[in-house]
Amino acid sequence: MWHHLCASMKSPNMALFKQQKVEDVYEIGEELGSGQFAIVKKCRERSTGLEYAAKFIKKRQSRASRRGVRREEIEREVTILQQTLHANIIKLHDIYENKTDVVLILELVSGGELFDFLAQKESLSEEEATRFIKQILDGVNYLHSQKIAHFDLKPENIMLLDKNVPIPHIKLIDFGLAHKIEDGVEFKNIFGTPEFVAPEIVNYEPLGLAADMWSIGVITYILLSGASPFLGETKQETLANITAVNYEFDEEFFSNTSDLAKDFIQKLLVKDTRKRLTIQEALSHPWITPVDKQQALVRRESVVNLENFKRQYARRRWKLSYSIVSLCNHLSRSLVKKVLTQDESLVGIFFKEEEEKDILI
Repeated sequence: MWHHLCASMKSPNMALFKQQKVEDVYEIGEELGSGQFAIVKKCRERSTGLEYAAKFIKKRQSRASRRGVRREEIEREVTILQQTLHANIIKLHDIYENKTDVVLILELVSGGELFDFLAQKESLSEEEATRFIKQILDGVNYLHSQKIAHFDLKPENIMLLDKNVPIPHIKLIDFGLAHKIEDGVEFKNIFGTPEFVAPEIVNYEPLGLAADMWSIGVITYILLSGASPFLGETKQETLANITAVNYEFDEEFFSNTSDLAKDFIQKLLVKDTRKRLTIQEALSHPWITPVDKQQALVRRESVVNLENFKRQYARRRWKLSYSIVSLCNHLSRSLVKKVLTQDESLVGIFFKEEEEKDILI
């Protein structure tokens, strides 16, 4: 009895992974996207006719293998999705498992990426931009209230439920790197997409909810200007720019940007995590929640540099599709050495980049 109880407590999700064939329950359709170890396809539930997205995650078949995702990582993603219920976060509907894959049946988010949508607009005021940023903040506020850090906030993971409405509804997706931050439990890892990671990730320091706030600062900077604050010619350069907090508001890109917007970004791109805005502080920042008519007016009359956004966006799209290069070649030896001296047994350090998981060591 006691043994049985322990077993069920140890892995509460095991029973929820349905062992029947997903194809018996869902009609699997076209591919929507893919990463190194996951592929997402449209699907239709046979009994109801409702449409969902099926995310097929390749399971790692042995301890020695580097192909596929470890069982405990998949379980962590599932557990986090099961605990989240919020309008701005993708919903998990069902879970299936076969010999090779775990299949997550997720809410179908069919409006494409937020940045795709913005790149097609003719004009965009800061007021309109903050409607989208506010939705991102609302989703992150919910996660942080549950002590969950997303750790992979970037444009590719900010989707629209449906783009054919006046103010599209934002959904945060991809919880593959998300972690529950537990009080008194130190968590360190090297992961994320170089352009968006916080200095504490690059420096292999203890991580918390603040890492997401840095990423929101980077996303906001790109949304307003098209420029990327820390992006260098190489990954080393990008990571060095991040740890030095080396960025500026180039007049060429930010000539029409309000001081309120710049202040919002400046208070997020702060190296000291204790001084960085929390999610609550970000939500009550006057750029997001104006306190008087003057602030509201400034926001309404300031415009986003859509021309440069579109130009940079096209380049970014091109680079994303052609630059899947292993980070191992670029990451400075000193970081690897530093990590090894801190923990000799650290083997599973990886940077997840453009949906590619690259093993560093």
